[in-house]
Amino acid sequence: MMTLNCIAVDDEPLALGLVCRFIEQTPFLNLAGRYSGAVDALKALHQQKIDLIFLDIQMPDLNGIELARVLDKGPDKPRIIFTTAYNQFALEGYKVDALDYLLKPFNYEEFLRASQKALNYAELINKPAMLTPLAAEAGHTDNEYLFLKVEYQLVRIALDDILYIEGLKDYVKVHLKGMEKAVLSLTSLKALEEKLPSKRFMRVHRSFIVSLEQVTSMTKNSLQIGKMNIAVGDQYKEAFGQFLGRWI
Repeated sequence: MMTLNCIAVDDEPLALGLVCRFIEQTPFLNLAGRYSGAVDALKALHQQKIDLIFLDIQMPDLNGIELARVLDKGPDKPRIIFTTAYNQFALEGYKVDALDYLLKPFNYEEFLRASQKALNYAELINKPAMLTPLAAEAGHTDNEYLFLKVEYQLVRIALDDILYIEGLKDYVKVHLKGMEKAVLSLTSLKALEEKLPSKRFMRVHRSFIVSLEQVTSMTKNSLQIGKMNIAVGDQYKEAFGQFLGRWI
């Protein structure tokens, strides 16, 4: 079992002490620091590799949401579990890609469940043997999967199951074979477009990416996937026309 290097950040001494005790009694967590403010925590994050932060939200100077926004956004960024007494911050926590949200007062069972989620996430993204360099560059595995953040968990989706992807401002809806309800993920259509293999998926509209394998019929201005008719946007018509030419 891998070990997660973590820190706790809370301006309330009793709350900070409780989280630290919970960390110390959890075998796969290593307490690398405890801080009463986000500014001190930010300095520490620049000095050592941290995998997980147990982070309070309501703090003076720099609050937890603000700290989460300024953290490195790369794949090695520390993951966040918010610890707060205010449930109105749940959506904000989701928007900054938090792994989980513990509402005070919480017990060890709830803490352990959230920590286990962080461990599962870390083990999932730290399996280099599953990826070839080409697959890693394309954003999927040899088994042709895409990993999406759905609510507070990482979900594996087979590329073969994707019909089309719909962009909705800050979210995307991934429509899948055999599923009436689409998978909703807090990401952008552009970010997904960069991960998907261009030979299999095409952006045909500012709000749609389609699986070329699932197209059942098309004209120069639209295409059909099952019962869904999708218009081709003006800026995408040239690339789509080249694809259409291969059908004729």
